[in-house]
Amino acid sequence: MWPFKKKQIAAPEPVKEPEKVQIKINPMAVAAIQAKPPREFKRYEPPKGVIPENIRSAVLAMDSCDYGALNASYQNGYAYGDLDAFPGYPYLAMLAQKPEYRKMVGTLAEEMTRKFIKLKTVGDDDLSERAKLLHNALEKFQVRERFKEAAEHDGYFGGGQIYIDVKSARNVSAWTDDTELQSKLFISPKKITKGSLNGFQVIEPVWTYPGVYNAQNPLSKDFYKPSQWFVMGKTVDASRMIDFVSRQVPDLLKASYNFRGISLVQIAEPYVNNWLRTRDSVSDMIHSFSVPVLSTDMQNILSGGAADTLLYRLQMFNQCRDNRGAFAVDNDPTKPEGMEFKSAPLTGLDTLQYQALEQLCVVSGEPMVKYAGITPSGLNASSEGEIRVFYDYIHSLQQAMFKEPLKRVLDIIQLSEFGDIDPDIYFEFEPLYEMSEKEKAEIRKINADTDVVYVTEGVLSNNEVRQKVADDPDSPYHSLDLSDGIEEENEFDEEEESEDDKPDKT
Repeated sequence: MWPFKKKQIAAPEPVKEPEKVQIKINPMAVAAIQAKPPREFKRYEPPKGVIPENIRSAVLAMDSCDYGALNASYQNGYAYGDLDAFPGYPYLAMLAQKPEYRKMVGTLAEEMTRKFIKLKTVGDDDLSERAKLLHNALEKFQVRERFKEAAEHDGYFGGGQIYIDVKSARNVSAWTDDTELQSKLFISPKKITKGSLNGFQVIEPVWTYPGVYNAQNPLSKDFYKPSQWFVMGKTVDASRMIDFVSRQVPDLLKASYNFRGISLVQIAEPYVNNWLRTRDSVSDMIHSFSVPVLSTDMQNILSGGAADTLLYRLQMFNQCRDNRGAFAVDNDPTKPEGMEFKSAPLTGLDTLQYQALEQLCVVSGEPMVKYAGITPSGLNASSEGEIRVFYDYIHSLQQAMFKEPLKRVLDIIQLSEFGDIDPDIYFEFEPLYEMSEKEKAEIRKINADTDVVYVTEGVLSNNEVRQKVADDPDSPYHSLDLSDGIEEENEFDEEEESEDDKPDKT
């Protein structure tokens, strides 16, 4: 036999562990990511044409606020995003298109003018006919509609203005006479003659700019109160403008805000942005609650290589399914590719979305049922208490914003309609809360029981109670003719007297 050599088998080489791929981030991409800069306080400059060009520089120079120091202390004292300066009227007008802001501002303006005012009189003279004519004049000049529009401008832009259009001595509108327009409008029959009122015009604050104002003497009553306004190149005396500003800013910022206040839109912007982000996030999560995850070899991609092949595969997969996208993760190269679905939990999304919606009502002070038409859920749930508090808030806004302007408007209308001002005519804001028919009936029942006791004890007579019922405007027997009852009572009294006058037979 031939001798054979034993074949030597080489030992297998040790298996190397795959190197861990390090994700590399481009430093240029990191440098490009910057936080949103805050809006800085600066001098407000109106559009061209509002201020006459020959005095524009001098008028704007009246604002002597040191905005550099103001912005420096603002940035050092507050975190970015906590506060913002005046964003400008174009930006606020753009936000006014969103339904969240329109519903918020519109609800307040609507409730403030929904029932409006009721004219009343004092004294012994009968002024009912004059009060009726004055009420008709309020409707003729559309005062309620003008006040509602001004309240909306206050919510959108931080303030509203109404121009009083009165004829001059030459029987032409004052805005056609520059000399008359710059003169003071005295509340006097010598200045406002009979029939001289043309009406009231609401002007957006973007078309106006303060002319002359006292910024030197804080002891003066006109300190930081413009005595003139520029309205698209025309100079108008401040007495011819009615201002509506519900959220005043400090004197230091008045020039920056065009002598208006902080708008409700500006205050509510962070809350609305949070709501929109939450709403979109909930919608996206519901639409893509189930995400497919592809496990494949991504070593080449994570190392900076091309990803065209993988992206084409994912795109083809997404086009064949009803969802938003797919996610790829790195897989062990020794294992085959895998596909699994990851579902996101949807529990609690409705609560998060509802809470974000509730935050919108915090800024405006409106109950949810008024803002969104959503009633409370649960046993014995009711919005009655919230609505009562809301109506109290509306009444306080009416007193703060409308009381003085309405007094001025009523005086001007009386001078134009009657030639004088009757101090015995005044107004009150109509209460917004309305009782149900059941509540009204229960109150009438209680009053009727009280009247029975008064009549039985001799405190009141039947005719006095009948007179009270007839004078009550909320009574179903209002304007009841009491002449028959008075005659019957007088006849009854005469019969009693005649019986007493008969001689005693005993």
